[in-house]
Amino acid sequence: MNEKDFSVIVASELHTSYAEQICDEMAESAKARGTGIARRSPEYVANKMREGKAVIAIHQDGTWAGFCYIETWGHEGFVANSGLIVNPPYRKCGLAKAIKNRIFKLSREKYPDSKIFGLTTGLAVMKINSELGYEPVTYSELTQDEKFWSGCKSCVNFDILTMKERKNCLCTAMLYDPVEKMKELEEKQRLQDEKLSKVTRKSSLFERIEEKLKGSAKMLYTAVLHS
Repeated sequence: MNEKDFSVIVASELHTSYAEQICDEMAESAKARGTGIARRSPEYVANKMREGKAVIAIHQDGTWAGFCYIETWGHEGFVANSGLIVNPPYRKCGLAKAIKNRIFKLSREKYPDSKIFGLTTGLAVMKINSELGYEPVTYSELTQDEKFWSGCKSCVNFDILTMKERKNCLCTAMLYDPVEKMKELEEKQRLQDEKLSKVTRKSSLFERIEEKLKGSAKMLYTAVLHS
């Protein structure tokens, strides 16, 4: 079984019947890890589907295989790709990466100017985030929206977060800043243009030298013929 056996698509009203199963698996997965965000209700997840703010993976036999949804914070200044889950029978098929890639693309389409962030203890998720352009950051660079942080209350590590005055915890904070990424791209382009300009100037210099040498050789040849 591989990624080709699944459809990774933007969820809609057609997929709301999966909401309860997805929520149950989210709760079980969080319990097994000992960490996790506040439990979401099936209606909450179904609404995300209706709003086009979720991605679902469907196996070719019609079974749900994975899910993730978008949340916005701080008046849409920040976006989180939350609730990433892969149905246990379909794990280790590359689905998590495919879902993360699609939900990231959807987030950029819907909120092109927003910072996208996440908190995770999973090395696999950190790797995927890094490939997408996320950078590790301090908690102070994330949204300060109290509604977001209240979602950590159901985590077994919430006391650590509180004790640390919300400056850090066991989760790693990662952030994709579109403004910073644009600056990086512009700087990269500037360096490439500068390098190309140097190569062009050097090539032009070599051409002038070559032409001068050809001219000198021609003059020398003519002089020899008439000597």
